[in-house]
Amino acid sequence: MALHKLKKEETLAMRKRLIGQSCRLFYSDDPIKIVRARGQYLFDENDKRYLDCISNVHHVGHCHPSITKVAAAQMELLNTNARFLHDNIVVYADRLAATLPDKLCVFYFVNSGSEANDLALRLARQYTQHEDVIVLDHAYHGHLTSLIDISPYKFRKLTGQKEWVHVAPLPDVYRGVYREDHPDPGQAYADTVKDLIEEVHRKGRKISAFFAESLPSVGGQIILPERYSPKVAEYVHSAGGVFVADEVQTGFGRVGGHFWGFQLQGEDFCPDIVTMGKPMGNGHPLACVATTVEIAGAFTANAVEYFNTFGGNPVSCAIGLAVLDVIETEDLRGNSMRVGAHLKDLLTKLQKQHQVIGDVRGVGLFVGVELVTDREKRTPATKTAAQVVKRLKEEDQICVSTDGPWDNVLKFKPPMCFSIENAELVVQCIDRILTEKVCCTTLSYQYLCTRD
Repeated sequence: MALHKLKKEETLAMRKRLIGQSCRLFYSDDPIKIVRARGQYLFDENDKRYLDCISNVHHVGHCHPSITKVAAAQMELLNTNARFLHDNIVVYADRLAATLPDKLCVFYFVNSGSEANDLALRLARQYTQHEDVIVLDHAYHGHLTSLIDISPYKFRKLTGQKEWVHVAPLPDVYRGVYREDHPDPGQAYADTVKDLIEEVHRKGRKISAFFAESLPSVGGQIILPERYSPKVAEYVHSAGGVFVADEVQTGFGRVGGHFWGFQLQGEDFCPDIVTMGKPMGNGHPLACVATTVEIAGAFTANAVEYFNTFGGNPVSCAIGLAVLDVIETEDLRGNSMRVGAHLKDLLTKLQKQHQVIGDVRGVGLFVGVELVTDREKRTPATKTAAQVVKRLKEEDQICVSTDGPWDNVLKFKPPMCFSIENAELVVQCIDRILTEKVCCTTLSYQYLCTRD
């Protein structure tokens, strides 16, 4: 229970006064004050219910009773520095190992996805003894200084690109250089990485790591083309580097058919380092890096101890274990497959009715709808996307957000308990809004013509 109950206006005024203004709220013009949540639903101070299509952090559903019960029980018993010997961390690591390829068998627990990605950089550099990193355009890997440096989404607005950072084209088959009509876009995009490596070598530099989200999210809910990652890994390994898969957004069964997003690239593909975060703790700060014995050995060999005071503490690991239990017992991967496929099918049918929908893409409960003003030119419909998000919130109590370089992609990464009925409701509401927008545009045009 909250110790204080403030009116929404008071809360907002205090936030503006006390919290840094760069920490933006959803719907900043008229933010929602959320006071409780359960499953895929949020409730405001007036008990108005909102359908949450945003919170991939609350992976198995807000305030899942099994998880809150485990968290409270462990907190009553023990929560202490992770440097004390305890069962939870090793049992949890063993459970995670069972979901990964055999060679990813050494784990480092941390508190956030940003910490995980920062540690992955350190591991890669220590193992390869190289510095340079290749990243994808529009990528975002976290808010630490080291990660801003490898996140074009951020550094292009700040200090610019460091000399040790090299940006490869985003493998976007809808809007990128190689599109859906290319005979082998995976190979073509992988070759851009090969060309970049050769350019780096000509400068007398060496690659430490290729760093990429298994499914680029901020880039616009991108699904990597087939064979892209294995070919990139081949080129990166030949250059003495390692392949880092950022699973902070997409891990733990969100794609449905697989536990990890990188597995979409084939059963034989295995990154050298995998980072994970957000969904691990269902809202509790918990993250991890998984890597190989060889890379971990090189990190140990530098003779500098690594410790993380609360990364992998007993409470965090108890919660992590409970999340894995819920994913399994409630068949949330199966639900992701069924509901995600239904959502994508409904949106694809909607695309045939509305010219503003340029592309529908996704896998499991990771879905993007790209809006355009011209299908042939694929001109981003940024304003329309913002209007759809605003009206869904105000008229239908549905929380959706946008992503992509032009903020024209409606993104769906809801809690994994999202239902068939939820999917149908969202699509019906989007259909209504787009239909009304077209009607309003037509009427406005007719009015202007009459005046002329």
